[in-house]
Amino acid sequence: AIIAAGEVFVMILGEIDLSVGAVYLFTPFMFHVFHHLGLGLYPSLILSVLVAMGCGAVNGFFVAWVGIASFVATLGMLFTLDGLSLIISHSTPVQVPGTGIGKVTNFAQVFGGGTYSELIWALAFVVVLQLVLSFTRWGLYTVSTGGNRLGAAEAGIRTRMIIMRNFILAAGLAGFTGILEVVRTTSATPDPSGSNTLLLQVVAAAIIGGTLMTGGDGTIVGALIGALFLGILTEGLTIKGVNANYLNLYLGIAILIAMTLNVVVRRVRTGSGRA
Repeated sequence: AIIAAGEVFVMILGEIDLSVGAVYLFTPFMFHVFHHLGLGLYPSLILSVLVAMGCGAVNGFFVAWVGIASFVATLGMLFTLDGLSLIISHSTPVQVPGTGIGKVTNFAQVFGGGTYSELIWALAFVVVLQLVLSFTRWGLYTVSTGGNRLGAAEAGIRTRMIIMRNFILAAGLAGFTGILEVVRTTSATPDPSGSNTLLLQVVAAAIIGGTLMTGGDGTIVGALIGALFLGILTEGLTIKGVNANYLNLYLGIAILIAMTLNVVVRRVRTGSGRA
């Protein structure tokens, strides 16, 4: 849900960030490296999230200033960060600082190790970012840029800076979420396949929540609902003992049904003049 919230800001622009899964994978290893160099837990956390945001800035630079399609630019970042994660970790899991068996620190309680800490972080980000999207210039300029980039630029909106800012936001949230998750599990595993699967789930959550791939429309609350839909469906099928061979089949069918209903409702609203 947290990563999907950042992805919504990018997708409203009519762009996509395929590197959020790789950033999610890479940032915890930077957290481990900074702490291994002698920094404290909180400085290591801040610096690693700043590194993640730097990756987002690179994506934004290539998209906004160089003019490379976001699909290509972020795909290149995906492969780069997946490779760096394997190199830094030597393809082996690492123990996350501030965690351990039978050791629950205050840091771990707040940043992923607590029973409800990830849920609280998710809800907090969703509320704040929805307010930003709905009631601030940043949100208004984001929707305007996604709806008509040329018109927004002629109206005086610095569209390139909006693009940069949104890619930075998406990468920062992905990196922070990666740290939350490894603190919860107490170890970071260099598994690019798992992080790339997460990427597909993030994009699916944003789309199910009503964000248009063409840009100009989307909500953070919708992304949360999409994430809840995927999570509840996956866990529900697992609890019901559905054969693992059929899990993705049922999940895919459910996503198609949900998206069909979403499109039908949107068309009905448009036809009635309410959207």
